[in-house]
Amino acid sequence: MINPLAQELNDTLSGSVAGSLLSDLGKRIFFPRGIISQGGEAKKLGKTANATIGTTIINGKPAILEAVHKFAPELSAAELVSYAPTAGLPDLRELWKAKLVEKNPSLKGKNFSLPVVVPGLTAGISYLADLFVDEKHPLLAANPSWDNYALVIETRRGAELHQFEMFSENGFNIDAFKKALEKEAESGSVRVLLNFPQNPSGYSLTNAEAKEVISIVRAQAEKGTKIIVWDDDAYFGLNYEDDIYPQSLFAEFADLHENVLAVKIDGPTKEDFAWGFRTGFITFAGKGMTDAHYEALVKKLMGLIRSSVSCSSTPSQNLILRAFEDKDIDRQKKEFRDILEARYKAVRDFVKTHTSNAVRALPFNSGYFMSFTLTKINAEDLRKKLLNERGIGTISIDAKTLRVAFSSVDKEKIQEVYSAIYECADELYKA
Repeated sequence: MINPLAQELNDTLSGSVAGSLLSDLGKRIFFPRGIISQGGEAKKLGKTANATIGTTIINGKPAILEAVHKFAPELSAAELVSYAPTAGLPDLRELWKAKLVEKNPSLKGKNFSLPVVVPGLTAGISYLADLFVDEKHPLLAANPSWDNYALVIETRRGAELHQFEMFSENGFNIDAFKKALEKEAESGSVRVLLNFPQNPSGYSLTNAEAKEVISIVRAQAEKGTKIIVWDDDAYFGLNYEDDIYPQSLFAEFADLHENVLAVKIDGPTKEDFAWGFRTGFITFAGKGMTDAHYEALVKKLMGLIRSSVSCSSTPSQNLILRAFEDKDIDRQKKEFRDILEARYKAVRDFVKTHTSNAVRALPFNSGYFMSFTLTKINAEDLRKKLLNERGIGTISIDAKTLRVAFSSVDKEKIQEVYSAIYECADELYKA
């Protein structure tokens, strides 16, 4: 039984690419006209008293313990302990939307939704799975992929995660992507996730590869296939080579074709070095999509937020707002980015000058990570050997893939860490 409010949103989305791609839960979800909705009305009109929200108010302001406030003296009580709106602070949403255009000039003049604040990018992925993925509708992603995709899609949603081999000899496997997309399209619709810079490989598309990927998606859409592209941009902007597509693919997919719905998942987590803030954004775009369509999608998303965490962290959102007011923020970010790039170059130089029968570096040019593909040895065995014998922590993504986060290794330790990886891998290979 679908709630009338959900049906109202479904009717708004009827005939749009978004409406045709909704999952079972996506069709059922809605934002209730309950406490939050009524509280919002009371905030605007309840001039005498607002007795709607479970917050302790003293003289019109939220109560706050001095033991809490003394550690963040620049923020007001409301900025620290009040509930944030379900979709996030309006000023922060507007700011992030402006930043998207600033960082992706191709978005200028294109119609896309106001970003919705979610409690971290992982939550964003999970909410999108709720909206668009179910037992009948799988998600397509690269192999290797971040292990959390499988946990969200397969374990949590009971759906299938289909994968294509990400790499050919020296770069993105265009042919494998094309064949996988065509195979998915046999069902009439496609849900595909693209993550650049990619976790775990640390690879971003070159300009030529990006052009081909966009062309493949357009060609499939022109055949009548409904396609939703999730752009997981967690590590956006951390590019270390010249020939890397500089924008998010979201900027191109935003108005690519009437059969394509684009979704951007991003946030300050990695871009602004604020990992523990757990503040992310979801933004929708599609050619032919109207403001009413976006509002309906946002309300469904708000229903998922309301029914899980209620709202995202208030102090984190306000701290981000304050940070962007600092005129020195870009210089500070560049300083950290330069540190990451120096580590990347040290790793790149090492793997270019060292060989092993047991490990081979997958292509990498950006982000926080790089990965090795293994021959005749198991990644978990190598991970344990490195940890137990050398005191070096790495991640076994699957049996044949070992991920190394150079982001957390000081440059002066790169030589030691990577020498150990090659040595331990060779020892296992010979054993």
